[in-house]
Amino acid sequence: MTIIVGLIITLSCMLGGFAAMGGHVLVIWQPWEYVIIMGAALGTFVVANPMKVIKDAGKATVEGFKSSTPTKDENIELLALLFFMMRELRDKSRAEMEMIIDAPNDSEVFKRSPTVLSNEELTTFICDYFRLIIMGNARTHEIESLMDEEIETVRHDKMKAYHALVAVGDGLPALGIVAAVLGVVKAMGAIDQSPEILGHLIASALVGTFAGIFFSYAVVGPLATKVKIVRDKKLRSYVIVKQSLLAFMNGAMPQVAIEHGRKAISAYERPTINEVESATMGGGAARSAQDKKAA
Repeated sequence: MTIIVGLIITLSCMLGGFAAMGGHVLVIWQPWEYVIIMGAALGTFVVANPMKVIKDAGKATVEGFKSSTPTKDENIELLALLFFMMRELRDKSRAEMEMIIDAPNDSEVFKRSPTVLSNEELTTFICDYFRLIIMGNARTHEIESLMDEEIETVRHDKMKAYHALVAVGDGLPALGIVAAVLGVVKAMGAIDQSPEILGHLIASALVGTFAGIFFSYAVVGPLATKVKIVRDKKLRSYVIVKQSLLAFMNGAMPQVAIEHGRKAISAYERPTINEVESATMGGGAARSAQDKKAA
């Protein structure tokens, strides 16, 4: 939503200012100049990137428009899942934990956290490291090093879409010049025409330069920055898991361990201790009552 609002403000000020100076706004409407610029940008984007990155860039663009970052409720849901998993690890046998880890979609623990379960990569990350913990012979510093390496790998993959969009944005001013040159070539073919016609053709050519710069710095560049912000915020979920599990491996109680994870959340989205306790202690009490009732 903020992207749309920003574009409306930009276009309104730009076109309004141009009109206030006495310019004719319709002169800027040169559809074939835009086809040349954006078509060339799309073509170079396809040439430079594998299909996976192209698809991910489309997905990242949608995420940017929707600002699809983890909410406070989603962070609480993740912390609650980690709490229940750590508590299960303390109370259940290795065989029972392996059943949960091997089939998270069928586990009651994961079913209570549908947002986490819908993120297949994050679910796999959680299950993999709980599997390493139940093996019992992994050292904390080794797990931390492995987590850091995996998080960096995930970040590298998630930022490929951002770097691809940045490359397109950097190339758009040059492609605008290409469109302008083609327009000048067309204008030179009509050099024998009247000054009015020739002036119109030259103005149309210069629109290409304007469009290339505008799309670069007012559309694609800010969109790429938005994608980076959204993807960085999504990656914080991995850091929350990392900090919680490392604290647990160092001997902290589940409730204390998830406090380490809570502190890894940005202050803007960070839930309070009471909110987390309500989701964990309250949820745990409700679950115990259900188990007794079932028994």
